[in-house]
Amino acid sequence: MSGGLTSRCLRDLQKLEQYLPLLENLIFHVDLVSSNHHVVHWISELKICWSSALSSSSFFNLRGSKLFQIDNLRYELGMISYLYAALLRERAVEILPTDLVQSATLFREAAGVFQHLTNENFPSLQSAHSGERPLEATPSMCTVMSLICLAEAQAITIRKAEEKGTTVGLLAKLHYGITELLGEATAILYSNTREYKDVSSCFLEFISSCKALHELRSLKYLAEGLKMADQVGVAIGVLCDALIKVKKKVPMEESWRTIFRKEIDDAADMLRKFENENEFVWHEKIPGGDELPQPQGNKIVNAIPYHPKRWERELSFKI
Repeated sequence: MSGGLTSRCLRDLQKLEQYLPLLENLIFHVDLVSSNHHVVHWISELKICWSSALSSSSFFNLRGSKLFQIDNLRYELGMISYLYAALLRERAVEILPTDLVQSATLFREAAGVFQHLTNENFPSLQSAHSGERPLEATPSMCTVMSLICLAEAQAITIRKAEEKGTTVGLLAKLHYGITELLGEATAILYSNTREYKDVSSCFLEFISSCKALHELRSLKYLAEGLKMADQVGVAIGVLCDALIKVKKKVPMEESWRTIFRKEIDDAADMLRKFENENEFVWHEKIPGGDELPQPQGNKIVNAIPYHPKRWERELSFKI
């Protein structure tokens, strides 16, 4: 325990929140004397190495995780900041069962850190060093992680909206908003197959599974809204199409499969009820394909901007 904190994640966050301002301060002062050959030599001897948690080689390399060395203080700053954002996300998951509001805030804070890395830190590092780097040290991967965090924050917003009895039409749009966010993340990952050829299949399946799950939930709410509007035939068509699609995307991970089975069973039960009512009461035609309405998404969650802190201290460099 450190400072009375029982959560390992919270302890690690506290350490990083103390380390990051020191590192920012060090980089600021080193930049002031960066032309000095002693400083250049000192930095070249740092041997700053990081491994990648997102790389498939991290899972199957019998000699241990592959290390990526870039002797640049901004590389250390970027990877430490990435770790900080990842721990914010981990903490958000940790407190999710007990504090929805704070969990959503932490997801948004993590998204803000990832966005800062995308826009400020890694672009300059990428232009200065063209060598091999971990997936985490690329601007596009930070964008992917930011989108994932925003999707997770919106999922919490939906839970709060469901508790308040929000209309099914809005809930359908909010769930599909998550599908669109994760669709953007997927498009980034597949737009550069050379850069992401080594990305973990488990990570890809996580994004794909979450995207499919929220699409199904969106279509369930859409079908419910259509049924309330006396469009039972169209509602049946939406559910039939949704079930066909989602059954092709059931994940391999058993814990995820359990969630999928429940969602699929709930949608199948809804479909049976609608079909029985249509058979005995409405007798409506069941449309399909292009005749079905297209879901619309609504993205209402924004990242909380990240502003790095630097501890101002009087430092004297003796070179």
